[in-house]
Amino acid sequence: MQSMVAYQMKIYFAGFEKLSTLRNLEILNLGYNFFDDISILQSLGSITSLKTLNLTWNNVEGYFPAQELVTLRNLNTLDISSNLYIGTLPNQGFERLAVLRNLETLILDYNSFGYSIIPSLSNLTSLMTLSLSGNSLGVDEGVINVEGGTFERLAVLRNLKTLNLEFNEFDDSIIPSLSGLTSLATLNLARNRIQGVNYGEGWKMLSRLENLEILDLSHNSLNDTSCLQSIAAIKSLKNLNLAHNIELGRSFPTKGWKMLSRLENLEILDLSDNDLNASTGFLQSIAAIKSLKTLNLEYNELTGSFPTKELANLSNLEVLILRHNHFGGRLAIQEFCALKKLEVLDLSYNYFEGILPPCINNMKSLVVLDISANQFNGNASSSYVEASRTSLEYIDFSYNQFVGVFSFTLFANYSKLEVLRFNNQSNKVEIETEGSMGWSPLFQLKIIELSNCNLNRLTGSIPKFLLAQHELDTVSLSHNKLKGSFPNWMVENNTRLRLLNLRNNSFVGQLYLPTLIHTHMTWMDVSANHLDGKLPENIGKIFPNLLYLNLSNNNLEGNLPSSISGMLYLEVLDFSSNNFSGGVPRGLNTGCLSLRILNLAHNGFNGAIFVGTNQEILQMNDNQFTSITLVTNSTVSLSYLDISNNRISDTIPRWIGNSSALKTLVMANNGFYGRIPCELNMTGTLDLSHNLFTGSLPSCLNLPKLEHLYLQGNKFTGSIPKVLFNFSSLLTLDIGDNNFTGSISVEIKQLQRLKVLLLSGNHFTGIIPNQLCLLRMISIMDLSKNAFSGTIPQCLHDIYFGKTTTPSVDYFSGKVDSSSLFIKLSYTYKGFSNTYGNFYQYLKDVDVEVEIEFVTKYRHNSYKGSILGYMSGLDLSCNKLAGGIPPELGQISSLHALNLSYNQLTGTIPESFSKLTPLESLDLSHNSLSGEIPSALIDLTFLEVFNVAHNNLSGKVPDMKAQFGTFEKSSYEGNLFLCGPPLDKSCTKVNQSDPRSTQSSNASDRKWYEVDPLVFHTSFSVSYIIFFFSIISLLYINHYWLQRCYNFMEDHIYSCYYFVFDTSKRLSNCICN
Repeated sequence: MQSMVAYQMKIYFAGFEKLSTLRNLEILNLGYNFFDDISILQSLGSITSLKTLNLTWNNVEGYFPAQELVTLRNLNTLDISSNLYIGTLPNQGFERLAVLRNLETLILDYNSFGYSIIPSLSNLTSLMTLSLSGNSLGVDEGVINVEGGTFERLAVLRNLKTLNLEFNEFDDSIIPSLSGLTSLATLNLARNRIQGVNYGEGWKMLSRLENLEILDLSHNSLNDTSCLQSIAAIKSLKNLNLAHNIELGRSFPTKGWKMLSRLENLEILDLSDNDLNASTGFLQSIAAIKSLKTLNLEYNELTGSFPTKELANLSNLEVLILRHNHFGGRLAIQEFCALKKLEVLDLSYNYFEGILPPCINNMKSLVVLDISANQFNGNASSSYVEASRTSLEYIDFSYNQFVGVFSFTLFANYSKLEVLRFNNQSNKVEIETEGSMGWSPLFQLKIIELSNCNLNRLTGSIPKFLLAQHELDTVSLSHNKLKGSFPNWMVENNTRLRLLNLRNNSFVGQLYLPTLIHTHMTWMDVSANHLDGKLPENIGKIFPNLLYLNLSNNNLEGNLPSSISGMLYLEVLDFSSNNFSGGVPRGLNTGCLSLRILNLAHNGFNGAIFVGTNQEILQMNDNQFTSITLVTNSTVSLSYLDISNNRISDTIPRWIGNSSALKTLVMANNGFYGRIPCELNMTGTLDLSHNLFTGSLPSCLNLPKLEHLYLQGNKFTGSIPKVLFNFSSLLTLDIGDNNFTGSISVEIKQLQRLKVLLLSGNHFTGIIPNQLCLLRMISIMDLSKNAFSGTIPQCLHDIYFGKTTTPSVDYFSGKVDSSSLFIKLSYTYKGFSNTYGNFYQYLKDVDVEVEIEFVTKYRHNSYKGSILGYMSGLDLSCNKLAGGIPPELGQISSLHALNLSYNQLTGTIPESFSKLTPLESLDLSHNSLSGEIPSALIDLTFLEVFNVAHNNLSGKVPDMKAQFGTFEKSSYEGNLFLCGPPLDKSCTKVNQSDPRSTQSSNASDRKWYEVDPLVFHTSFSVSYIIFFFSIISLLYINHYWLQRCYNFMEDHIYSCYYFVFDTSKRLSNCICN
């Protein structure tokens, strides 16, 4: 055996001494394992035939024992990067490897060796490549200044061609120390703290590197032109990377960029992610570099049209990357078509529009064409690039404004095509893959993405040409209406398939799996289909290396397969919204060591919920679980836990209170009882609504960063504890439907960020304090079903009730923070492998959507997430409020719902209510309001519910126009003096032409119901008083009638007495019998 690869096999154990028997072994790769055996090198020292040894990405720690390798005289390459080495012992450093005359490549990246190893490396005279990135060599700022020649000692390495010092926190003082390495061809100083300022001779000394061809200064803080002047003096330079130096675009003058035009041999220039804009004049300077073949300007702030005038001079340009800028307009045909040598053209994520220039067919060398995420339009078939069919390997037309049918058969003769992406967002494109006479492609695709593009709309069939594809790496056909059974043949035919996305289609039947084990599959999403039946028991064995598995929103049933517990690398598992039943295996947490997100919500699971130590997001809501428990006693990593709508009857476990990372806890609709732990430390949402908690809230709660608190539907008693007013970050406070008493404390004014206040269904008393008006950010306030008295505060109009420039959507929705799951499907061309063909996917975003219940339009409506951001309302119904309605309420111009019903309000309906333009629901029923209904209310064009029933209103109801034409008479019932449609009572008036009329013309115009209530009540009271005193006076003057009155009263008194006496006697006799 000459070569042995145990790469990424996750080897934990030792026993490496057995490898010493492999006397002829030349290549040994043990990278990406978990072993930590420091004696590994001692075990390998006897394999003298070794030429390449790779131990990258393991857990070996301690001092590096270089002496163990001195016997490997044939060793050419040594890679011990990404371990835990902390340095070398005295006299046992890398100088011991000087005897290895064939050692040409040494990779020590991402350990903790420190600067002290540099002198010992000077003895390795055969080195051609030395990589020291990520070793904190520049942490001690005095090292280079004091010792000066630390790196100059490496000047003896006459064969050294490549030096990698990336990510070491070096500043500009490193530059002069490297000037002696005159043989260098490649120098990587990326990700340091270099600013480009002179340090002594500084950057001027860089020009001594006469053989330097590749210089990487990306991800630094360059902000001085002196560095460009020195770089421009390196005539041999062919590849210059200045990416991600933000100050380059913000502060560099035009003259600084002109210096680059001196680089006559420069072929590759990377200026990406620098905040560059056209005003700096750098494009004109770049246009003077005639030798340039590759130009990367992605992720900048470039605007305007395509820079054709500048780029037309670059006749040798082969790679042009302009993605993620702000270019717009049409592509100028004449200048654009002059770039005939282009092999890579990336215009993605800009604002280009119009059709693709026909002259693109003249670019016969085009290999990569990416125009995604623009506004190109026209017929989809017009994007066909005929001339490049023998060279094109990568095509991305996604997310534009193309229309019409695109026939996939146009690509049949693209013999080199490997990547094809035509994802869409509109419904105007149809992709048809089935030709009328059938067809066979000449290509073998690696990546195909045709999401949301009406794929084979008429038939709903999966593309048949995929039957001939055997090298697929990525398949994404989501959001179409594909029919039929799950295409397990696609997985069967492509043994290297890594990503399969068939989300949101119409596949039916069981999920059949391939017969062979697929170790490359890492991402599988078949959610939102119509799959049914049981999940295959061997799914965990067929796909042992899955990172992401999503089968949610199907009709799958039965128990969870036990083989899932053996999926060691699974990070995301989503089986929500199915019909699974039974218990959840404990091994799902003990076996799936990498599991971070588990979503089993909306199923029929029962038994216990097991919580693993590595889980970050756990969604087990809407099942039939009866308990929750930890798998181990270790500290949990949970940041989101939702166990609502289950059958758990218990106290809140103590470990939940001790979970410091927990941001959102949702336990609603269970049977939890007892004490709320004082240790709770949420910063997002705490939902304990609809449980069995009693008593008062504990005063020890300390949640200053909590944003949403739900305690609705319990049996809490007492007054609102003052501790709540210390929750200064609260956006939502819902304590409705409890047994709270007392008044609202004035301290409520401390909740300045509050957006939703729900206190309905309690026993609060007293007045509504003016301090509520200081909570100006409130959009929904519900104080209904209490016993508040007094008047409605006039200052309520000071509250915004959603009146902002933009809806407060962000307050009520968001995502749980979780790191991304990145599937890198590398497509390498012209040295740029980090941009093409990468398929970015993320861990399932967990919607943290705030949901509240607010009564409007006679319904208990639930407002959730972004919709809640658009809702505003005020509900003071079912209280004991008196007095008039403040006209100032009409100034709350953004109000959608207003309910003042079932109070004791008097006075008139304010005319100002006509200014509540967005109002959808207005309920003033069951009060004592009087006067007319303002006719101006007819201007409320969004009004759906209007109720003024059971008041003392009078006059004609508003005309049945606009929204008032939809209201029935039930909206007005209980008002005796109202008339007009839709009421049965008509509003009649006296006929002016009747000759019998003795009224004046003005009097005849008056309507019978036009009586001032104040005048009516005053005249009635005065008449009653006069009548009463008249009777008294008459009886006082005439004694005869006074005596008759006394006799009359006496007779009736006796009659009443004997009636009561006889009746009670009869009842007693009946009871006795």
